[in-house]
Amino acid sequence: MDWVPIVFIVFKAAVFGTGMFFAIKWHYDQGKKAKEEASRSPVLAERTPGASE
Repeated sequence: MDWVPIVFIVFKAAVFGTGMFFAIKWHYDQGKKAKEEASRSPVLAERTPGASE
């Protein structure tokens, strides 16, 4: 039964590592998407409906 904590720690590290990978990937993709939209149409990026001036 000494192997149980080792298995749980490895599983926890794998879950957290996967979660961190996808969190970083999601933020990177969101930044790339926003930058792409801003460079595609600078006039539309400045004038968004509902934005306070």
